[in-house]
Amino acid sequence: MSTEVAAVTTARSIRNPVLTGFHPDPSILRVDDDYYLATSTFEWYPGVRVHHSKDLVHWRNLGGIVTERRLLDLRGCGDSNGIWAPDLTWHDGLFHLVYSDVSSFASGYWDAQNFLVTAPTISGPWSDPVRLHAHGFDAALFHDDDGSTWLLSMSADWRPGRNRFGGIEIQRYDPARRQLVGPARTIFTGTEVGVTEAPHIYRHDGWYWLVTAEGGTSWEHQVTVARSRELLGPYQVDPAGPLLTSVGRPDLTLQKAGHGSLVRTQHGEWYLAHLVGRPYTPLGSCVLGRETAVQKVEWSPGDWPRIAGGIPAEEVPAPDLPAHPWPAQPATDHFDQPVLAAGWSTLRRPATDDWVDLRSRPSHLRLHGGQSPVGKQTPSLLARPVGASHCSLETVVEFDPGDHRHLAGITGYYNTQNWHYLYLTRADDGRLVLEVLSCASGRRTAYPQLTVDADGARPVGLRVTFDGPALRFAYDLGAGWRQLPIDLDATVLSDEHAAQIVDGEPAAWGFTGAMLGLWVQDIGGDGSYADFDHVTYLEH
Repeated sequence: MSTEVAAVTTARSIRNPVLTGFHPDPSILRVDDDYYLATSTFEWYPGVRVHHSKDLVHWRNLGGIVTERRLLDLRGCGDSNGIWAPDLTWHDGLFHLVYSDVSSFASGYWDAQNFLVTAPTISGPWSDPVRLHAHGFDAALFHDDDGSTWLLSMSADWRPGRNRFGGIEIQRYDPARRQLVGPARTIFTGTEVGVTEAPHIYRHDGWYWLVTAEGGTSWEHQVTVARSRELLGPYQVDPAGPLLTSVGRPDLTLQKAGHGSLVRTQHGEWYLAHLVGRPYTPLGSCVLGRETAVQKVEWSPGDWPRIAGGIPAEEVPAPDLPAHPWPAQPATDHFDQPVLAAGWSTLRRPATDDWVDLRSRPSHLRLHGGQSPVGKQTPSLLARPVGASHCSLETVVEFDPGDHRHLAGITGYYNTQNWHYLYLTRADDGRLVLEVLSCASGRRTAYPQLTVDADGARPVGLRVTFDGPALRFAYDLGAGWRQLPIDLDATVLSDEHAAQIVDGEPAAWGFTGAMLGLWVQDIGGDGSYADFDHVTYLEH
């Protein structure tokens, strides 16, 4: 047997997380021999990232689905607002995507509008969105065996003193009329763990199986399973406890295990895709954000689904499917294609030609400057998730700022309140200079002692490196790389640091994980832009 054939037929393992970095709230789907994972994107375009696999082991990034403002308008979107918990299903020859646009979470109000779009293929074209209800977030469709379609969601209750997670609600959806019909009913109020959300229903072995997330999205997270003979209940909770959790096991590498969805392979094997976090220290900072893992599920006839030990494993048996690796993605993006590569995201506005210009200068990306670091309408930030605790992003930039209102450079970014930034700008005396600015919980710190005279240098190399809890910047003015003599705190770019509770109310959430990116500001609105020759991302 040849080596190539042996590699295809040899048993393999799934190594978790399968999607590293900012890829939370996975919805997994199989259509014939293809598997898809859709994940949350919050304030970033394209909305709803999708990955594709043939074997549940190897995944490729297809980019996002919500690519246009007609599908979603994120102008003014708050940090960690926007698209929460998408749901991807297949029915009657169409992909169905349900997503929540959460515009508020202050004082117990979520203002979560749910939308539905459909398409004949995963690459589109996607229909105009159908506005569903705004009763709560984490909406999902269930297509029953009788042909009916139902919308599930958590039911939010804003009233003081009430349970804000009021249970799981169901309502029928009429595809012909493209609207919800009939009454909404609460079918499950959860367990004593509380914070019941992320509902999915599956039909199997004569039962309706309701899978939910409970305990919140952090250390108390879990996957709860309940079942009923009737769609509308009553639902009995698994007496053995959660299907999956990492609660009480700070020794585990994979923490925050919860928010799961099930898939059945062509050969009848079951797997659960779910959310995890990898803190740098036990129950510490998760700079990588919330990631996606896949667990093997054993499901005997008449019994409840089980995951070995009920805990998230870093390695699990792969399904009985041929291995299907994808070609490796190049480490360097030379910007020589007419559209951005699938791994890039843009903040609060789609990557349109008016500010993301791949045509004016061949093999260069021209970024037209946008708002300040706190601007939430037209920022100019192009970024990708931090996928490993030790990684780097390197670029070469040409920039001719007019004054201090024009900045262009490289960033380790979490949200408008938490970031580190190495940038070129114009000093008051007319020199081109490199400066560093940091922001933690909204408090900015300048480092004037690190200012570098870059006058006469063209182009300039910039590099940002994540080295566990430390972030470092380096530059090349033409004489080789030099590192700036400071270790910045990478843990401020974590979910834990970003989340803030004031008087028992969430003043800020942290749902996105750290990003590496190219950032350009034209605060004066003078038409300033920067040209980036290439970008290299490496995991060390």
